Amino acid sequence: MNPIASVVGPATPIGHGRPGDASAELVEIDGRTVVLFRVGGTGATPGRRGGEEEAAAEVVARALDLAAEMGVPVVGVVNTVHVDPRHLGGLHAWGQVAHKTVRLSGVVPLLVAVTGPCHGGLAPLLGLVDHVVFTEAASAFINGPHAVEAISGIRLSSMDLGGPALHASGSGLVTEVVADEDEALTALADILAHLPDNNLADPPVRHCTDPVDRRCALAATIVPADSRAAYDVRHVIADVVDEGSLHEVYAAHAPNMVTAYAHLGGRPVAVIANQPFFRAGTLDIAASSKAARHVQSADSANLPILTFVDTPGFEPGRDLEWAGMIRHGAELVHAYAAATVPRIGVILRKAYGGAYIVMDSKDMGSDVVFAWPRAEIAVMGASGAVAILNRREIDSAIDPEAERRRLVDDYTDNYCTPRIAAERGYVDAVIEPELTRAHLTGALSRLATKQVRFPTRRHSNTPL
Repeated sequence: MNPIASVVGPATPIGHGRPGDASAELVEIDGRTVVLFRVGGTGATPGRRGGEEEAAAEVVARALDLAAEMGVPVVGVVNTVHVDPRHLGGLHAWGQVAHKTVRLSGVVPLLVAVTGPCHGGLAPLLGLVDHVVFTEAASAFINGPHAVEAISGIRLSSMDLGGPALHASGSGLVTEVVADEDEALTALADILAHLPDNNLADPPVRHCTDPVDRRCALAATIVPADSRAAYDVRHVIADVVDEGSLHEVYAAHAPNMVTAYAHLGGRPVAVIANQPFFRAGTLDIAASSKAARHVQSADSANLPILTFVDTPGFEPGRDLEWAGMIRHGAELVHAYAAATVPRIGVILRKAYGGAYIVMDSKDMGSDVVFAWPRAEIAVMGASGAVAILNRREIDSAIDPEAERRRLVDDYTDNYCTPRIAAERGYVDAVIEPELTRAHLTGALSRLATKQVRFPTRRHSNTPL
């Protein structure tokens, strides 16, 4: 069902181009006023006349200006965006839209549904907004199939080059892929339900019928004792947050990291979690960037951040190092360290090495860190550590394998226990898994008034 409902009368028009080019209006989505703009439509065609692109861009620019003045979210529907190569004015006009979009980023939610082609130099605009939902008919790219074939000799269709499947999984541009415009607006409405109207407003709290002290029986049993065994962390998260509230975003991209919205005790939260079901929950470039983007987005929207940790570390590999694992891993470090919203972490099982620190550890500035009793918190796993520290001892033993197992058990008992981390203040409390929801809702409620003030500066130098 299309969520747009004009509950206070007809929509209020605030600008329009020529028929089929662009329009903007004030409407209600789930009772909240938003600026809704449309570019293209059923009458839009790729070959527009000179001046039409400028008119369409002016409509969108006006919509962004009014959203800034009113402090309300922006929702866009893009059906067709092209720049006529014969007219430079259209390119400049969309450059103005890009400038205004950047200025508005972090001030109000910016959400866009793409239902058709968005090609050429305007495609980067999609990378500036908070969330992009594609329909099955959407596509986006900077250089089209003809240019790609001319340079590389590779022949691709528009969908192969920049269709929904590519942007949902490979590039990570698209939050979700849906069937049509109505479903796209519904998806954006679901995301908007977690976000405030603007950076000075609180996120919308909803009535919660799920008891805050409900025991998490499923979460307590689903995590295997064997640290090498896989499981789906989404089942753990779903059992901890308010029933039915988990809304995963960017699910097809970097599936070894889960990013989602949810409610906890009626309060909207952003969720970050390692996913042991894929690549053992290791951190690679895509997972680090995906999580960093979600952390930064949550912080700009004043959403508390819940982090669920179960990772053996950063994924090793020559190609990853050559592609910039250090720099992209630093994106996640920077995003967490810069976040000022309440931050709560739960170490479910493995927390090894640098990846443990990066996943919002206590020294990264997390407000509260809990650990489950079987959590393994260490520089590295027991097997790897014993192989390095006790190689000669194992080799000289009468039964090397028995000696190795004994040393592994000894290392686990003495170095991989949350008790040691708790004694040193790296973990605030070791909690029973069934009580995770109660601990998190209590901490979230008490941290609601948190405020952080940074030194005066122009801005930090992020590891882009």
